[in-house]
Amino acid sequence: MSQAPEGISILGATGSIGRSTLDVLRRHPDRYRIIALSGHGNLQLLAQQCQQHNAQFAVIADQTRASDLRAALQAAGSHAQVLAGANALVEAVELEQTDTVMAAIVGAAGLQPALRAAQLGKRLLLANKESMVIAGPLFAQASAASGAAIIPVDSEHNALFQALPDQCKTDLGAAGVEKLILTASGGPFRLADAAELEGVTPAEACAHPNWDMGRKISVDSATLMNKGLEVIEAAWLFHAGPEQIEVVVHPQSIIHSLVAYRDGSVIAQMGMPDMRTPIAHALAWPERIESGVERLDLSQMRQLEFYEPDTQRFPCLALAFAALRDGGSAAVTLNAANEIAVEAFLNEQVGFMDIPRIIENTLNRYEAGPVENLADVLAYDRAARRLAQEEVRDNV
Repeated sequence: MSQAPEGISILGATGSIGRSTLDVLRRHPDRYRIIALSGHGNLQLLAQQCQQHNAQFAVIADQTRASDLRAALQAAGSHAQVLAGANALVEAVELEQTDTVMAAIVGAAGLQPALRAAQLGKRLLLANKESMVIAGPLFAQASAASGAAIIPVDSEHNALFQALPDQCKTDLGAAGVEKLILTASGGPFRLADAAELEGVTPAEACAHPNWDMGRKISVDSATLMNKGLEVIEAAWLFHAGPEQIEVVVHPQSIIHSLVAYRDGSVIAQMGMPDMRTPIAHALAWPERIESGVERLDLSQMRQLEFYEPDTQRFPCLALAFAALRDGGSAAVTLNAANEIAVEAFLNEQVGFMDIPRIIENTLNRYEAGPVENLADVLAYDRAARRLAQEEVRDNV
């Protein structure tokens, strides 16, 4: 007797991760069914996705645009029911039909529905690194209580997940692990000098050499803050201390991460720089399914380079390590300040190198405190955003 299709809800369906997830899912129509798709600004695309994938629910957090979404769904020929409002994303997660949640909303906005999925024991495919960065302790508590499987979708964390033994992902010592090594492409300014970085434009920062990503994450990659956030995420996902995590710059983005063991072995996960590989792995784990990704041809790999990151030119990485060591709410402050600074940069209010300055000044102004519940996280986040906005105004 065949197994019933797995119910998937995608939070952030219109973004790059969401679109890639739908591309993988369409290759396996008998294995998965789409329950809910959420979007933000592009309602026409969301409506088209709902029609093409026969989604049961279309979700938007902005209640004022619910009628626009209904009109777009009708025009696209979709019969999806609209969920709209501040709690709509959580409602989509709570649907009984939702077995698995792809959490792909960028930034702190994706925290509450992702955490709710973990609390309910859903299978959580985590592409929203900020959730784990700002609420790592809460996700650890929720998954321990509910038995929820949290499977990372970021290419680097998914690579670590693949390179670690299944039974030892929460006890690196028992697995004989010495280091978790995250690779970074180095972004578009890897070879730029300090003077050039001062004049970087938003268009230049968003032109990533290897990956097709959204604007915010592209800027994070250019500043190396993306890697800094990944360091904090790795610490919570794999119960690692800052001394157990290392970052190396690998411009080719072929090796996505490595695990160094105490016997001298280093296990690396390799593949083409295509997010459909970690998405397919997370969807089917512990099985493997077709992703549609081009196969890696080792005979064409002429050179694989590795460099130590330059935290003088790219101080965001050092700021992230410092926040991890400080603990408590420091990571919440780091993430909030970064979101405000990047938004200001994309709006051409501040310069590229103002981003780390705004973050550092915000961290220096706000004393870290304990994180015990979601209310704590949200309060720290709001306070840090206010301080960061003051820093932006001081820089304008």
